[in-house]
Amino acid sequence: MPDVNDEQRLGGWTRFVTARPRLALLLAMVVTALAVLAGSGVGDRMASGGWEDPESQSTYATKALDREFPAARPNLLLLIDSGSATVDAPAVTAEAARLAARLADERGITGVVSYWQAKSPALRSADGHEALIAARIEGDEKTAGETLERLAPEYRGARGPVEVSLGGPVAVRHELQTIIQDDLMRAEVIALPVTLVLLVLVFGSAVAALLPLGIGVVAILGTNAVLRGLTEFTDVSVFAQNLTTALGLGLAIDYALFIVRRFREELAGGAPTREAVGTTLRTAGRTVLFSALTVAVSLAAMLVFPQYFLRSFAYAGIAVVLLAAAAALILLPAALMLLGDRVNALDLRRLLRRGRRERSVAASGSSASPDSRSVGATDEGAGWGRVVALVMRKAPLFVVATTTGLVLLGLPFAGVNFGSADDRQLPSTAESHVVQQHLREDFPGSPGGTLDVFAEGAATRAQYAEYRQRIAALPGVLRVDAPLVSGRHAAFTVLPAGEAMGQQAQQLVSRLRAEPAPFKTSVSGAAAVLVDSKAAIGDRLPWAAGIIAVVTLLLVFLLTGSVLIPLQAIVLNGLSLTAMFGAVVWIFQEGHFSGLLDFTPTGDIETTLPVLMFCVAFGLSMDYGVFLLSRVKEEHDRTGDHEQAVAHGLRRTGGLITAAAVILAVVMVAIGTSRVTNTKMLGLGIALAVLMDAMVVRSLLVPSVMKLTGRATWWAPAPLQAFHARFGLSEGGIPAPAPDDQDAEGDELVRPVPGKAGRDRDEAVVGR
Repeated sequence: MPDVNDEQRLGGWTRFVTARPRLALLLAMVVTALAVLAGSGVGDRMASGGWEDPESQSTYATKALDREFPAARPNLLLLIDSGSATVDAPAVTAEAARLAARLADERGITGVVSYWQAKSPALRSADGHEALIAARIEGDEKTAGETLERLAPEYRGARGPVEVSLGGPVAVRHELQTIIQDDLMRAEVIALPVTLVLLVLVFGSAVAALLPLGIGVVAILGTNAVLRGLTEFTDVSVFAQNLTTALGLGLAIDYALFIVRRFREELAGGAPTREAVGTTLRTAGRTVLFSALTVAVSLAAMLVFPQYFLRSFAYAGIAVVLLAAAAALILLPAALMLLGDRVNALDLRRLLRRGRRERSVAASGSSASPDSRSVGATDEGAGWGRVVALVMRKAPLFVVATTTGLVLLGLPFAGVNFGSADDRQLPSTAESHVVQQHLREDFPGSPGGTLDVFAEGAATRAQYAEYRQRIAALPGVLRVDAPLVSGRHAAFTVLPAGEAMGQQAQQLVSRLRAEPAPFKTSVSGAAAVLVDSKAAIGDRLPWAAGIIAVVTLLLVFLLTGSVLIPLQAIVLNGLSLTAMFGAVVWIFQEGHFSGLLDFTPTGDIETTLPVLMFCVAFGLSMDYGVFLLSRVKEEHDRTGDHEQAVAHGLRRTGGLITAAAVILAVVMVAIGTSRVTNTKMLGLGIALAVLMDAMVVRSLLVPSVMKLTGRATWWAPAPLQAFHARFGLSEGGIPAPAPDDQDAEGDELVRPVPGKAGRDRDEAVVGR
């Protein structure tokens, strides 16, 4: 039984779940049920934008134009296809006029203008077979979406001699939100059964395999409730739901794997259930808490950015990480207390192991002994033992080879072009994408990508005319419409040449902002939003990177007491992300495998995506790093032998980290099956990052680097040693095994335990 000091170290919350596990689970079920109710309908309250800086000039101009000239900023486009006739044919003209008049009478619609009314060349395709009716849907994003849902069936499709398709920003946002929610449901249907199968293969026991899934579901439902509450106070991006599902399952599985495995090890060593739970929480539980803090900090760094797209991922990520850790540290121990040895029940691999054992006995001519080692445990320890022995024996070769390979994989990122999300992240068959593609290819300039100059202050018509002439003469300007004037305000619409958000349009934004005027001017439009978004990211990126670096250094120091290991963690974690960033540019920017992956390459990467992917992938990399370093530190504290500690740490966690990475990669790939390009990029990119981190960095680079740094790995100056002795965290409290308890490679042998407990213990070790 645990002594008094052990009981004190368990803490109140641990004593509660171990003393009253049924009550803990009952309270958890009640809280989860309340979370289901609180989080219902969260997807409908989320927004699909958030890439703009709310404090930027472009946002100010957009709000001012919407306030002063609401009819001048259409957000709904009706593409009228006249088929074989021209848009000027009498029947087409009559039908288009009828549609425009009907649309103008609709509730929530203002500013209807059509080619047939204005005769503007910008509203007519070059071949004369398509033209536009433009309008503005009033209200916020949610209201505009509801209006579009009401109107779309009445206007879409064949209408007399014309075919009508709907496009514009409102249609793009609404279709994007609908597809994301549908894809998320499909991803969950794919990920859950595949994950369960993998967990059964890892644990052997179906009971043990179900525990991580339960923790993940609790974390996801709880986070949905948190996000639903946040939508009452701030905008939350619909994309954040994907991260909630991925991290909720992935981290819950990571944490549950670590805790359940340690619990089974303690049971296998003959510990009673209560003592096994207590030891597990003092060791693996502490590591899980520490890991959750490192992941949460990486995600919290996105709060320094003004775009609510990034901030939404911070909200969702922090919530799901902390809830996953809380569920793993409260619900899981309670479940383990109730299950005890039954955590190994429904062992689906028992027949396979029995067959292997019988074949082994037949080959050796001896009988099986109850104190013989588990085949699974021996194989796992021996396999990782051989890997780490080879890596440390050839450490310089592995350091040079892996580092060079990772750097080469990341080289394509040197050619990254940053852009802004538009309709092309939708499937090529999506209606709003088809409409916008027609505008890009068939209409002069880019009718959906104008730049708007908002002028405020007293001015004469002559001053407005003179200013219009000057900006019309700027390079990259295709046309400047006559200004709309209302009191002391005016609005100039500038049609840029080329792509709406291309380099030429971005340069034009700078020229317009630099052009002197006798009144105050501000510029908005798609290219202006992109310019301001890039500036905001660039200004705040050093702060985000600094927060991650400083907190990572502090947390890893608290875990290890070393000065060198935290620096190694930052550098090696960064290297683990190179393949992800290189692949993102090579595939999604340059378009390789676009047919296979079914997306439309745009020649750029959305500005906020690399920031998001870095924060998420770096946090997950730290997650695996903490798992490895905690076992290395534990063994180093026990023996003082640096190389043995590194080898022991990899043997004990190599299989666990690899299994966790594969399972998380499956979840991220399921997210990556989305039809939305940004979600596809996020899922597949992070899947690649976690696999590279687990299979290359943790398995090869970390042990080889620690071999080269030797005993200096654990050095710290005296003041920091004293600080760590007082405030540091580690997996302490594990008694050293006797020399006879280990085999030649350091794997723990199974001691005989009489009766059923011994047999259960033998079976539990298999899934370690």
